Amino acid sequence: MLRPILIALAAAGATLPPMLDAQSTAAPDLIPRKSIFGNPTRASATISPDGRQLAFLAPRDGVLNVWVAPLGALDQAKPVTHDKVRPVFRFFWTADSTRILYLQDKGGNENWALVGVELASGKETAYTNFDKAQVRVLSVTPKVPGEILIGINNRNPQLHDVYRLDLGSGKMTLVRQNDEGYSGFAPDWNLNVAFGIRQTPGGGVAIDRFDTAGKPKQFATIPLDDNFTTGIAGMTADGSTLYMEDSRERDTAALVAIDLATEKATVIGQHPKADVGGVLRDPLTGVVEAYSANYLRNEWTPVGDTLKDDIAFLNREARGEWNVVSSSNDKRLWTLSIDRVNEPIAFWLYDRPAKKLTKLFTARPDLEGKPLASMHPVEIRTRDGLTLVAYLSLPPGSDRDNDGRPDGPLPLVLNVHGGPWARDSFGYHPESQWLANRGYATLQVNYRGSTGFGKKFTNAGNREFAGRMHDDLIDAVNWAIDARITTKDKVAIYGGSYGGYATLTGLTFTPEVFACGVDIVGPSNLVTLIESFPAYWQPFLEGSWYKRVGDPRNDEGRKFLLSRSPITRVDQIRRPLLIAQGANDPRVVQKESDQLVAEMKARKIPVTYVLYADEGHGFARPENRTSFYAVTEGFLAKCLGGRFEPIGSDFKGSSAKVLEGVQNVPGLADVTRS
Repeated sequence: MLRPILIALAAAGATLPPMLDAQSTAAPDLIPRKSIFGNPTRASATISPDGRQLAFLAPRDGVLNVWVAPLGALDQAKPVTHDKVRPVFRFFWTADSTRILYLQDKGGNENWALVGVELASGKETAYTNFDKAQVRVLSVTPKVPGEILIGINNRNPQLHDVYRLDLGSGKMTLVRQNDEGYSGFAPDWNLNVAFGIRQTPGGGVAIDRFDTAGKPKQFATIPLDDNFTTGIAGMTADGSTLYMEDSRERDTAALVAIDLATEKATVIGQHPKADVGGVLRDPLTGVVEAYSANYLRNEWTPVGDTLKDDIAFLNREARGEWNVVSSSNDKRLWTLSIDRVNEPIAFWLYDRPAKKLTKLFTARPDLEGKPLASMHPVEIRTRDGLTLVAYLSLPPGSDRDNDGRPDGPLPLVLNVHGGPWARDSFGYHPESQWLANRGYATLQVNYRGSTGFGKKFTNAGNREFAGRMHDDLIDAVNWAIDARITTKDKVAIYGGSYGGYATLTGLTFTPEVFACGVDIVGPSNLVTLIESFPAYWQPFLEGSWYKRVGDPRNDEGRKFLLSRSPITRVDQIRRPLLIAQGANDPRVVQKESDQLVAEMKARKIPVTYVLYADEGHGFARPENRTSFYAVTEGFLAKCLGGRFEPIGSDFKGSSAKVLEGVQNVPGLADVTRS
C-alpha cells in the first residue's frame, strides 16, 4: 500500500528573513525550516529490557544514528551505529539487552538489510545484505534471547521464506520455505511459525494454523470487507491465547482473545466509533493489559486492573497524548512520548511503582517556547451523509477567542494523507506547524477509505479513487469556505503518495477549485502504478488494489483505471503545480512523475519538478527535506500570499535537481545556478 511519506526531523537555525504579505504586525517570528525539518537533537527513547540502558536516535556527524547511555546518565551516551550517509530510523533491542539491531536500505529502495551491534565489543555485523531482497523481522522474544525469526525474499522476490537467525554466529537456519504463497506469518514465543496468512480468490484472507510438523489447517477466513480491519495481534508467551483485531459480525474492529485449545473467542475491548488500534501487553507473558482506540483523539482503556491506575495517572499528569515507547521486562519502567500538539514532542521516563514522570529530553529543543499552533478536531458531513473526522490547525494569534475558528478568513492548505488506507490523527504535526507559522490554516481530512473508523467507512472508498473519495475533499473545502476559515480563491491542495495523487486529481478533475497544488511522490496513471509495484506486493494485490481500486489485468479494468487517472486529463490543468519525486521509490516509481511532466511540457503547461537521486517514497535525509520545504514554501507564498523564508543555504548537501520550472519559485533560479 501507499503510505504517508517520511517527513519530520530537525536541526539548527537560519537567518530570519523579510516577510511577504504578513497578515498582521503581531505575526510571530518565522521559525527556521531547519528547526522543524532538520535532524532532531534526540528522539525515540527506548529502554533496554533489563532496564539498565537507554537507546535513542541522535545525529552523528549530521546523520541520525543510535546512541546508548546508562539509564540516568545521558551525558555518558555514545554512538553505537556508524551510518555516514542515510539516517537510521528503525532500531530495537535484543531480548538479552546485549545488542542493538537496526534496518537500513540504500537510497530509499526499501530493500531492508538487518545490522546488529554487540554493545560490549562494538562489533557490527551485517546479518543480511542483499541488493534486490529485503528482510522482515518476525519475532524477538525473551524466551529465546540469542535468536530471532526473520523473513527474506532472496529466493523468490514475491515471497518471504522464514529463517531462524543466531545473533552470535550470524548463522541462518531455514524454518519454512514459503512455497504455499503466504503473505505473512505469525510466530509463537519459541520462534515456531504458528500461523500463516494467505490471500484467497475474491480478495479475502485465510489464516492457517500449523501443527508441530508444520502442516497447515485452515483456522479462520476473513472476507474482503474485513481484510483491512481484521488480523492477528499477537499471542501469549505460553501459546494458550491468540489475540485478534476483528471486525467480522461488527463494524469497528474489536480486540478479541481466542482460547487456542477450544478456539472460543471472547471480546475484551471495542469502541463504537473507532477500531481498536494499539495494545499494551506484559513483556514477559504477552497478556494484553490495555488497548487504545482513536476517533477524534486516542484513548487508552485498561483490561483488568493491572494498568488501571497507570492510565488514570498518565491521563491526568501527561497533559497531552501519551504513548508507551518501551518497557523494561519487570514493567517497572516505561519510556513514553508525550504529545501536547503546540509543543515539540518530548520523551519521558515513567516509574510505575512510584507514579513518577521524569523528562528525558525534547526532540526539538529549538522549538521550545516558540509560538506553535493548536489543532482542533472537527467532524464534517459529506454530501451523501458520511461523517469525516478532520483536524484544523490555525496560525498562532489568528483565533483570539480560541473557538477553533480564525478571526477572519485565511489562506488554507488542504493536506491530504497518504495510504489511502491510513489516517490523520490529533497531535503535533511538523507540516501543520510550518504552514501555520507561515500564515496558513491547514485542514487534514480523513476521507472515506481511511482506516481506523470501522470497515463501512474504509469500504466506502472501494473503487472511488477520483470519485467519492475526492468528493469528500471538495466537501471539506466547501465546509471551510462556508465556515469563513478561508475563501474560495485561497485554497491549495498538498500531499504525498495518495495525497500526491489527490493533488493531481484536484488540479485535473476539479481544475477551478484549488489555487495551486504540491504533489510529493504521487501516481499519475493508476495502470502503470499498479503494474510497477514491487514483487513482494503481489501476494496481497487481489484483496487491496484489484478489488478496491481497479484491475489492470483486463480491458474493462484498464479503461476504468485510466478514467480515474490524472494523466488522461492533463489538458485540464489551469493552476500552478509543484512535483517532488524520489528516484529510487519502489512504490510510486519515478515514471509516474516523469510521464506527467512530459505531457505537461508537450502542452506547454508550466510545472515545477524536483527530483531527488538518493531518495525513495519520501525524503529521509534532512538536507533533502529542508531543500524540498524551501522550494514548497516559496511556491506557496507566490500562490497564496503567505510568508516565506528565503532558500538561503537549504540546498547545501541535497541531491535535489530542479528539472523544470526554476522560474516559478522565488530565488530558486539563483540557487540552482550556484
